[in-house]
Amino acid sequence: MTAPMTRRQFARHAGWFGAAVVLSVTGGEVVSHIADSRDSIAAATNGDAGALRFVQISDSHIGFTGPANTDVTGSFARAIDQVNTLGFRPDFVMHTGDLTHLSTPAQFDQVKQMMSALRTDRVFTVPGEHDSVDDHGRAYRQTFARGTEGDGWYSFDTHGVHFIALVNTLSLEKLGHLGTDQIDFVRRDVAGLSADTPIVVFSHIPLFAMYPQWGWSTDDALQVLRLLKPFSSVTALNGHVHQLFSRVEGNVTFHSATTTAYPLPKPGQAPAPTPQVLPARQLRTALGIRTVEYRQGTTPLAITDQELA
Repeated sequence: MTAPMTRRQFARHAGWFGAAVVLSVTGGEVVSHIADSRDSIAAATNGDAGALRFVQISDSHIGFTGPANTDVTGSFARAIDQVNTLGFRPDFVMHTGDLTHLSTPAQFDQVKQMMSALRTDRVFTVPGEHDSVDDHGRAYRQTFARGTEGDGWYSFDTHGVHFIALVNTLSLEKLGHLGTDQIDFVRRDVAGLSADTPIVVFSHIPLFAMYPQWGWSTDDALQVLRLLKPFSSVTALNGHVHQLFSRVEGNVTFHSATTTAYPLPKPGQAPAPTPQVLPARQLRTALGIRTVEYRQGTTPLAITDQELA
């Protein structure tokens, strides 16, 4: 894994927090920039009929009780409503983990029922560490991981993009961990792909060293990133950190998503990554959803983050 971010590097990237991020892929080259007033959700809704458009939501923590958000169910319901009123029907919705807070069967059943209201063709998930409390993810896999491999990892293709969904929350020491079996799966999975195939990787814990002191990294991610090095366009989307953050390392652009439940502090700005209590009017500005659009050819892949309405 890469070296921990220096204070100078962190300061340079800190400006990304809270900003909408647009990622363009042209001719296989990834270019990121901060969205301005011209980059609105309208841009994502004006694509042609052949465009791939999907949504990332994360860290709903159904079952959480605490002053940081006394109604996470209501917040998640608003996020679902926001997805359903985007002005287009997403090809799929990906939830990047911590669907539940304590991984009880009742919490999994509740979040599954809620996500059944999403107006989309498909719903995908990866587990967070809160989805494997006390049972090594057994209840999660029974509810959400049928047809997957190993402990719940899988891949799929659509619109010329190859998607890989990883599980890095089951063998935790301090950092996320993928394990040999899953790394071998990725090796086999990408072996037949051409180098110009756009690849999007989903995980809960970041695959880059966002802030290892708080466990915001994956100890063996470098082995997977080496397997993806031949590809000209790789995008890694994660949850876990409850805030927007972007970083580019070589051919890979990393984007951490915000949450629908409660904010966490920025790295190093609190003693620990514990839920932050905001004034009621500010809470929704810390929560949100993410939309992504991709059109094959030379047209861009765009990532837009929205605050929860």
